[in-house]
Amino acid sequence: MLMQLTRLSMAVGALVAGVLVAGAAGQGTAACEPDGDVQFLCGPPSPEDLLAVPRTPLVLGSSMEVEGHLFLADTRDHTTAVLFPAAGARTRHDTALYGACPGPPTARFQPHGLSLRQGDGDIHTAYVVGHGDRESVEVFWLDMGGAQPLITWVGCVVAPEGVSLNSVTSLPGGGFAATNFSRPVGEVWEWRPGLGWSEVPGSTMSGPNGLLVSEDGRWYYIGGWGTQSVVRLSRGQTPVDKSEVNLGFHVDNLRWTPDGSLLAAGQGAGSPDAVFDCVGSGACDGLTARVARVDPDTLAAEEIVNYPSTEGLIIGTGAIEVGDEIWVGGAGGGDRIGRFPQ
Repeated sequence: MLMQLTRLSMAVGALVAGVLVAGAAGQGTAACEPDGDVQFLCGPPSPEDLLAVPRTPLVLGSSMEVEGHLFLADTRDHTTAVLFPAAGARTRHDTALYGACPGPPTARFQPHGLSLRQGDGDIHTAYVVGHGDRESVEVFWLDMGGAQPLITWVGCVVAPEGVSLNSVTSLPGGGFAATNFSRPVGEVWEWRPGLGWSEVPGSTMSGPNGLLVSEDGRWYYIGGWGTQSVVRLSRGQTPVDKSEVNLGFHVDNLRWTPDGSLLAAGQGAGSPDAVFDCVGSGACDGLTARVARVDPDTLAAEEIVNYPSTEGLIIGTGAIEVGDEIWVGGAGGGDRIGRFPQ
């Protein structure tokens, strides 16, 4: 989600600690009742980004609050549990790879964009944009092989001076890329071990937000928040090849689906100020959570979710496919994930 919303969300209260049972936190069980055919997973505050954990029924989420946390949501019983920072979480600083990192994050973690590098076995590498006491990508090992998931912080990469990180994606062959959300002009940056940060050629645009890379590493897909579009950008090609599709809403996070299409989530509003006003004051009339399915080859798009902003699901920021549902997270102090039937 855009950095302005990160700053506005700093006024939101303290987090719920420990295990959050769906419907038992936030505005209470009654407020978590279905809205027609839309159901909810309630509890996690400001669940800004979501991604499926490979070979498990679990979803990793980021609670984008100042003293925020990572959580796991169970797709079977719709409960959530705090993963980091939490009792049982470990730190093991990989100084060989992340020697410039000053140390583990503090309680002012404020996690944002997520990415997961799938391991060959049960251990995956998670990359998490953090805003708390530093602007950085925090790196974790996520071990799903035991009786309970185990997370270990292993390092961080501090952002270049003046860059406000938003979304992150792991890159084939190592390293990662992240968006610098800035208007009128932002860009995409790559980080590689031993090489550091470099700006991606041709990536300048208004408010680059969500970010994915193709499996072969040849194409970036960027959520254009300012341009209300999804942009496809060549990687490592000269000349740069760039195309886009307009979706008619402020595109936030992007996620792959099992069939290889893209889900683009974001906010339907007349202007950027309408989004900021909604988060800052709760004046959300006319603001909607939107999701479109996009073909990564043709960029043909189909809208699949258009839902009015509510007190619990304030703005739509990220969407993933979970079975026969589309799960939509939000930021700005909401306390639930929307579950929309396909």
